[in-house]
Amino acid sequence: MTTRVDALWKGQQVYAATADAMLAFTDDRNSQTTDEIWFLEHPPIYTRGTSCRTEVVNNPDSIPVFQSNRGGQLTYHGPGQLVVYMLLDIKRLGLGPKRLVEMIEQSIIDLLSGYELKAQRRAGAPGVYLNQKKIAALGLRIRNGKCFHGLSLNVDMDLAPFRQIDPCGIPQLEVTQLTDNAVEKTVRSVAVDLLGALHCQFKWGTPPILVDML
Repeated sequence: MTTRVDALWKGQQVYAATADAMLAFTDDRNSQTTDEIWFLEHPPIYTRGTSCRTEVVNNPDSIPVFQSNRGGQLTYHGPGQLVVYMLLDIKRLGLGPKRLVEMIEQSIIDLLSGYELKAQRRAGAPGVYLNQKKIAALGLRIRNGKCFHGLSLNVDMDLAPFRQIDPCGIPQLEVTQLTDNAVEKTVRSVAVDLLGALHCQFKWGTPPILVDML
């Protein structure tokens, strides 16, 4: 693959507005549009994917629930979690959905290996796991050969809201994060490291540099 991608750090962004911006970007792009990856955090929110079969069991903090157009089940986003939106022309890249998911998951596994953590995939449950606990979730949408939405990686956040749901539709699934595994890094520094891991998989013509958009 010899193409280019723009990598943008957007800080904390409201989920609904970001979802609208992703859809607009995808609908407005053409065959010459440069791919983008958005790195950011969200204020507390539960999001339901198009395959979601469950609801929030208990919501004492009245965290908003948003019906997303991404694939997947129910998950939680909040400060201290790195969210990465992959706005890619996968047809131009010569990728199918299965290979795209594999490359994203491998990027996360390689990132964690660099932190001396041995992560795994789990059959039938997209995402990345440490000691059977989920540390990263995937939820993508493909439209006319272009993908949007992406992944979330728990860095240093309040994990309590996950206990009010079946994360990614799996009852009693435990979640974990980098700080619980002796990795003390900021969300932005993890974003820089993950961008490098993504580049190793996607092999863009020029190694992307994370650009601040704040």
